[in-house]
Amino acid sequence: MDLSRIHFPVTTLGPGRRIGIWFQGCSLRCSGCISMDTWAPGRGTTTVDEVIRSISVWSAIADGVTISGGEPFDQPEALFELTARIRDVMETNILVFTGYEWDAVSDRIACSPGLIDALVSGPFVREEKQTLVLRGSDNQALHLLTPLGETRFASLDRRLNATDRTLDVMFDENGDVWFAGIPSRDDFGRLRHVLESAGATLSTSEDKRIASPTIHVE
Repeated sequence: MDLSRIHFPVTTLGPGRRIGIWFQGCSLRCSGCISMDTWAPGRGTTTVDEVIRSISVWSAIADGVTISGGEPFDQPEALFELTARIRDVMETNILVFTGYEWDAVSDRIACSPGLIDALVSGPFVREEKQTLVLRGSDNQALHLLTPLGETRFASLDRRLNATDRTLDVMFDENGDVWFAGIPSRDDFGRLRHVLESAGATLSTSEDKRIASPTIHVE
């Protein structure tokens, strides 16, 4: 599988302190995407076994697993092998984000029932409103696929409130700063202005067709 990164804890992409797994490679490439660095395939090649070994250190303390990208359904075999293996080693809930519409992935999900508890489907559309929890644009839909999914995620099928507007900040071994979560439209523009006003030099990983995103501070 092609993997972008793994991080714990992630608190902004589902309930509790979660293990975040980001797939590398996306064929959808939504305009205005904040994760353009995850588009190119063929990077970060690893195995499902290695991912399971990496996340096992958190299995006893994690409240769930969130899988995003990139586009997980561009690597469906790896996605379903990974979710099956997570089920084998952890008693937890699994949330997956996909830019595909529900009709494009529902048959494949039905062939592997019980492996995904909740799914957010649909492409990011920058022109849409942004008023719903766990969704970057209001055209996206939250699907509760198992009884555990209903229990853990039903309370998040609602409109945003002020306490939902948070981001996780992560630092990698290169000193880059990464943000996990679903920012509001102009959050990163405001952050850029603050940092540049303070004299920081920035490079960004973002869809250059639309001004926005993932910011590295040097």
